[in-house]
Amino acid sequence: MEQMDQNMLPKRKLSTGEPIPCMGLGTFGSDKYGASDIAKAVYGAIKYGYRLIDCASVYQNESNIGEVLEKVVRENIVERKELFVTSKVWNDMHGEGKVGEACRKSLSDLKLDYLDLYFVHWPFPNYHAPGCDGDSRNPDSRPFSVEEFMGTWRQCEALAEQGLVRYIGMSNMTIPKLEAVLPLCRIKPAALEMELHPSFQQQELFAYALEHDILPIGYCPIGSPSRPERDRTGEDLADTELSAVKAAARAHGVHPAIICLKWAVQRGQVPIPFSVKPEQYMANLKCVTEDPLTAQEMEAIRLEDKNCRLIKGQVFLWEGAGGWQDLWDMDGKIVTKTGK
Repeated sequence: MEQMDQNMLPKRKLSTGEPIPCMGLGTFGSDKYGASDIAKAVYGAIKYGYRLIDCASVYQNESNIGEVLEKVVRENIVERKELFVTSKVWNDMHGEGKVGEACRKSLSDLKLDYLDLYFVHWPFPNYHAPGCDGDSRNPDSRPFSVEEFMGTWRQCEALAEQGLVRYIGMSNMTIPKLEAVLPLCRIKPAALEMELHPSFQQQELFAYALEHDILPIGYCPIGSPSRPERDRTGEDLADTELSAVKAAARAHGVHPAIICLKWAVQRGQVPIPFSVKPEQYMANLKCVTEDPLTAQEMEAIRLEDKNCRLIKGQVFLWEGAGGWQDLWDMDGKIVTKTGK
């Protein structure tokens, strides 16, 4: 396998000025691939040139990935300091003292002394079992609470102060939630992981993150065609079928998925596409080093924004919620324990 020249890859900067890779490898198998398949892909991707690996405890594959991380360092493929490894605290570990427990478990599974970035995966403790049916509901689920969230965030801040994590971040947030919690943070989030693809660009949230020196990391960058059935609805759009994406693909002689990734990187976010196929993850990384989209193509794709959220999070809804829209404060207000 050839190796990507790291000097060819664009970089993004965190608020500290530290550069990180412009693209990472996602490791959520969408209930379709086993942990060993994903670990094998992580090994091949690091050998090829990936340096940012996006993990999470709920993906149920961190111990397999940990064996790979140990192996690539042992084989002198890469030094630990060259890797940027993220993980996330799952919803059932938000309680007092539990975030540290969850982080240490991820560190143990990943065979690491520290994480580069640790996210609060979802901004509430609404648990659902991995792989559960999309219509299932946990009776203990409840609306977002600033007090509860900050209790979780304080534990993340403590992890940073202890040196177990280098940066901390938030995920699946909204502008109203961020406006409520950012003034209370002792350590500000370095990154915001959010759904980002051409048909769902979250332009206001994206701009808000940049204005606050928070790096947007985009999941589902090509529209997650392999996402679980529970996350699919009839109104969903396929990003690779958007006219501007298809036109750019024809002009550049590549698959439309490649255009989605070029657009993401040129826009300034860090996409984290997932693939277990070497030809795909190699093409994904290589595409951002050559043949950029034109300004006209970037503008045409910007105008394709359809506000098509694919990961709606309906499994986290609480009794009395009006619908998945309540998770995302679509009226501009936070839904809290005490109402709007």
